[in-house]
Amino acid sequence: MKKLIISLALLTGFAAIAQEKPKADSTKTQDIKEVVLTKQVFQKKADRFIYDVAASPVAKGNTAFGLLKETPLVSTTDDKTLRIAGKSNAIIYIDGRVTQMDAESLVIFLKNTPAENIQRIEVITMPGSEYKVESSDGIINIILKKKATNGLNGNMRMNNSQSYYNSSSAGLSLNYRKDKLGINSNFNISENIEEQYYLLRNGNSQATNQSEGRVTDPNKNIGGYLNIDYQFNDKNSLALTYNSRANRSYNSTVNLFNANTDLINNFTDYTWTRSKEDARSYNNSLNLNYELKTDSLGSKLNLNAAGLVYRRFQSSNNFTIASDENGNDYGKILKISQEQPQLIDNFSATADYIQKFKKDLTISVGGNFNNTKTDNDTKYKSFHYITNLEENEPNHFLYDENIFGAYLTVEKLFSPKFSGKVGTRYELTKSEGKSDNAQDINLRNIKRDYDKFLPYISMNYAINEQNNLSYAFSSRMKRPSFWELNPIKNILTEFNYIQNNPFVKASSVYSQELTYMYKSSYFLILSHRLVKDQITQVPLQGVIDGKNQLRYIRTNFGDNQQMNAMLGMQKSFFKGYLTSNFNIGVQRNINNGSLNQDPLTGEMFPVYENHKKSTSLLVQTNNNIQLDKNKTWFMGVNYFYMDKQQMELGELANLMSLDLSLKKIWNNWTFSLNMEDVLDTYTILIQDNQENGNYNYVDQNPYKGGFDFSIVYNFGNQKVKKVRNIDSADKEIKSRTK
Repeated sequence: MKKLIISLALLTGFAAIAQEKPKADSTKTQDIKEVVLTKQVFQKKADRFIYDVAASPVAKGNTAFGLLKETPLVSTTDDKTLRIAGKSNAIIYIDGRVTQMDAESLVIFLKNTPAENIQRIEVITMPGSEYKVESSDGIINIILKKKATNGLNGNMRMNNSQSYYNSSSAGLSLNYRKDKLGINSNFNISENIEEQYYLLRNGNSQATNQSEGRVTDPNKNIGGYLNIDYQFNDKNSLALTYNSRANRSYNSTVNLFNANTDLINNFTDYTWTRSKEDARSYNNSLNLNYELKTDSLGSKLNLNAAGLVYRRFQSSNNFTIASDENGNDYGKILKISQEQPQLIDNFSATADYIQKFKKDLTISVGGNFNNTKTDNDTKYKSFHYITNLEENEPNHFLYDENIFGAYLTVEKLFSPKFSGKVGTRYELTKSEGKSDNAQDINLRNIKRDYDKFLPYISMNYAINEQNNLSYAFSSRMKRPSFWELNPIKNILTEFNYIQNNPFVKASSVYSQELTYMYKSSYFLILSHRLVKDQITQVPLQGVIDGKNQLRYIRTNFGDNQQMNAMLGMQKSFFKGYLTSNFNIGVQRNINNGSLNQDPLTGEMFPVYENHKKSTSLLVQTNNNIQLDKNKTWFMGVNYFYMDKQQMELGELANLMSLDLSLKKIWNNWTFSLNMEDVLDTYTILIQDNQENGNYNYVDQNPYKGGFDFSIVYNFGNQKVKKVRNIDSADKEIKSRTK
């Protein structure tokens, strides 16, 4: 059930011009030397944008997450996920190494990290070959300030939010350094209830469906991490990192009132869908890192070994209840019970070596290995109260995947103005999925072996002190998440559900980007992105026994192209009292896909096709206003607008939100009040009309508006040097567990 709800919610970010949680690898490649004539808050280097927040007033009293939302090219639409100009999921790195946390833990970590600890933020829109393929949507690398003295410091944060329901969270972070030993830890807890309203309509000339109601999802979370880093000498370092997170979502409910109309016989059948779901998940990972510096130029060897254990246990009961047009209950008709456990075990290893030469030449080489095993022993049982008929459809799906990867990159500074970088990555994937009790013989053994070379090239030309021009081409690959491969149904109503698909294959992503920057404040980005065999969900509709059936099929759905032209500015005015980040752009979407068969059951449906194009305007601005001379009062005014646009599921109506904030800094305390979607304009509307007469309409209100109040207290020796963050070997696997 939740997979359908979540999938629809994520549609909001398909074309955000500057919006989204996640992973990269900056230590595997070093920035080649470039001429920086004057210190600028925002500037363009060879393969990344640099935002020097230590020199920006926006960092005062902010959190790392709040600062990222106000970073040029970066924003968020849901206060959970971060996006880079027109791309879906950004990968988060700290000091060039990926964090050890899953997506939700990472958000809490960023919301509990003071922005004053950050030196600069690097936005890499086109990752090179040294970055694993999952980073196709861009990388955000957070560089922390380096402080020298020993001691202990920490940060405590308390937060309370009021939207549809009240939610709260608290966190504690501690940093300790004594000579060669560094220890870094975090502990956080949170509790919230997510409420969403839905109006779903679909049908054709023979039959129609309408479902209206609410989804309520309570969550309790507890998590944390521990990093221990020991530097034996100037050349050798060893680090151990442990991350843990637990989530409990009990009594998650769906209450939908359904009207199913048979237009041929002019009869409407009214029912209620009421379901209850209990779920809990555990995510634990351990990473061991060894680093050896081989010379004084910065050459080094980096080795990682990691283990990941993920467990999710989910059970649900879905009832269809007879009703009349006034919503009166007349007894249960159907009960669908499901148990959907997901067990994931992963072992990963990486090796990376960087060789730097005196003549401004850097060569990087490395490889990785991943083995992942998933075990999904699903139970599905339906009981018809009228006929007393009981049906069982169990499915025990096992999946074993091995990934081998290797890369080579070469960077060269040809002159003080011109630099270039070329590279390639080779990926080999061997996987086998099988259902030992599947009714369909085609599901009993699904083997897939494929490999791919992924070239990369970038060039940067500093025309003069005020003008910079760069170009990059990148080829990547996107593998399906593990849950997408598990061939189960996620029920919303009796006639409306999502169907996962073990036959989904990896999609290919080809991107190119031309960037011009003027005075380190104004920029123009022209980009093109082609996704072949795009992974998405497609609504198949058909009339069976007078009832319109709607199945959201997870599949590869043809090709998708995005073309963007974006103008941006990051600049301070009135002696720093106003800092403004403004982006305006045009995005062109071209979809090209069709489907008429359920890949699991083989059933044929009227063809669903999307060969439509759209051109959309996108606007986003973040403004930070200093209200007093002592720099203790600040006000934030943030706004984004996304024009209607065509996606795989249909036309997404325009989205808009205005957010306001007020902040007070008092000694080591920071008090913040944030007001989101103050105009109550953020609602998701999707509509599609097919030539064959089928139509589909989704109205979703996530209740984004509300108030958020937080108190932060910094204590201890603020000069503590941060622990060395380690690049986990299992980073690309974690992003596929959700």
